[in-house]
Amino acid sequence: MPNAIDMRDGGLRVASARRTFIALWMAVSVLKLLVAVQLPLFVDEAFYWQEGQHMAWAYSDLPGLTAWLIRLGVEVAGSNHLGVRLPFLLMGAALPWMMVGIVRREFGEGRGPWLAGSATVLLPLAGTLGIMALPDVPMALATMLCIDAGTRLLRRVDHGSAVILALGLAIGALSHYRFIAVIGVGMVALALLPSGRQALRDPRVWVAIAFGAAAWVPLLAWNLENAEAGLRFQLVERHPWALHASGLRFLPLQALFATPLLLVAMLVGGWRAARPGKPEAVRLFGLLGGLVVLGFFGLGFFADTERVSFHWPLPGYLALVALVPAVLAGWPRWLRRATWALAALGLACVFAYYIAVSIPGLRAHSAAWKWYPSNFAGWNVLAEVVDGELAQMPAGTRLVADNFKIGAELGFAMDNPRIEVLDHPLNRFHGRAPQLRLWGLETHGRGAWGDDPVLLVAGASDVPYRLLLRRYHQLCGRVGPLPPPRVLNIDHGSQRFLLFALEGGAAEPDAPCVAPAMAWIDVPASGASVGREFEVAGWAFKDGAGLERVEVTLDGEVVAEAGYGLNQPGVAAYWEISSDPNHPRVGFAASVDAGHLRPGRYWLGLRLHGADGSVEDWSEQPVVIR
Repeated sequence: MPNAIDMRDGGLRVASARRTFIALWMAVSVLKLLVAVQLPLFVDEAFYWQEGQHMAWAYSDLPGLTAWLIRLGVEVAGSNHLGVRLPFLLMGAALPWMMVGIVRREFGEGRGPWLAGSATVLLPLAGTLGIMALPDVPMALATMLCIDAGTRLLRRVDHGSAVILALGLAIGALSHYRFIAVIGVGMVALALLPSGRQALRDPRVWVAIAFGAAAWVPLLAWNLENAEAGLRFQLVERHPWALHASGLRFLPLQALFATPLLLVAMLVGGWRAARPGKPEAVRLFGLLGGLVVLGFFGLGFFADTERVSFHWPLPGYLALVALVPAVLAGWPRWLRRATWALAALGLACVFAYYIAVSIPGLRAHSAAWKWYPSNFAGWNVLAEVVDGELAQMPAGTRLVADNFKIGAELGFAMDNPRIEVLDHPLNRFHGRAPQLRLWGLETHGRGAWGDDPVLLVAGASDVPYRLLLRRYHQLCGRVGPLPPPRVLNIDHGSQRFLLFALEGGAAEPDAPCVAPAMAWIDVPASGASVGREFEVAGWAFKDGAGLERVEVTLDGEVVAEAGYGLNQPGVAAYWEISSDPNHPRVGFAASVDAGHLRPGRYWLGLRLHGADGSVEDWSEQPVVIR
């Protein structure tokens, strides 16, 4: 029997764990709120906002709940970042407390519940939920409700547990197609446990399951009315369904986003808990978490490799986190401390990323990096420029976006959810084309605009560079020869927009395509170190008009006039459809004297002067002057 000193020490340790959890939860919640207010809207969030402005039971890419929550937040807090994200912040803040409650009920009072709650806060994938208005947040809430209901059902079936199960299943069904995996694994886990099988014989459980199944009806109805477009995209079109080695990246990616030691603790806990002989509640956590994580690991060898998927195993981690305190109890003190420290560091790194993305100067510094956050960048600046251009155009000018990203982000910034959008590969790639057609916002080009003047906003950085010229020619096919664009380079051109002021009326038949200029700097390479005097060489052309001259810039200031017209036969051979009249003499070379500049990092660019009077600043690349 423990003596008074043991009881007191145990009580102090529990109180310390509770205080630590509450302090962590409060600090992270406040930080999430501050970041959510400042972080630019991600393109998916902007489209979900647009869906919320067109209320429906379901949409082409998702069930309806995400859009409904955004609409609710906007109605409560206004059409701003906080309004869009408010419901998701509240749900994200509730998850750690739900974990504490579940672990306390199943494993008893002590440090365990508070440690599990702290692990939920510090797990980067869970601790940052709510910063962005994404379907993963209500899906995580639905997972926690189902875990709560499942553990209750193992003890005894009552109306309360059935209601919680029904609520969790319904919220999950209204969140994402991916919740089907949670339902399937949950049914398997219950069927593997004697008390689970007994619970599945109770009519109240099947009433709850039927209620959850009914929540899929709006999504199924939408698919039946729209040739299964959503199902085909989510289950067929976005996945190669062929064996590939990309699944091997699962473990290093999960070690990065779940932090290595915490991931090991969760996997070890799941492995131990799933074995026969353990208490049924413990086995349920292990089976739920382990099967979900293993399932997504296996799916990674056959499924989508082009879109973000590192967050898919989160529902499994939410089950495994409950087992972490027991695993850590058997580890040496230094390893426990390292686990918490690494988890805190991982969470801090994710927050640092969001903060950096929110600060234009820091974001611009990353412009030449492969992981430049283009989906967050420049939308408010674009909206201001578009407003200025529209003010100079005739009344009644139509605003048309090149793709759904621009249409949704401009729509949010300008409070206009009815911006028309051209057909674009991105619309189909992200499953948004059917929804745009249903809203009547997909426009086919000049033939649909009549005599209205149009401001067309195109994204020059929204397609791979090798396909950009073809995209320009497709635009010509829809609107005719393109007038000289106003070029907007965000973050040195890593995010690049072209604004075309189109006059009303039909295009001339068989008119040649006049497209924006194309260019490339061969020397120096991006990020190269150069002397005070250095050479710049490359090629540039402009279909349908040609270029007259090329200027070299450093940090936006002209520092040299390039000799243009050098022989470059390989350029026309690569760009097979190019119609620049100057081919093959489209090369340029210049000598830059930067002796008046201090050593340091500068942004090297081009200013391209077209024969049609256009002046286009090309994207910049960094060089370091020694």
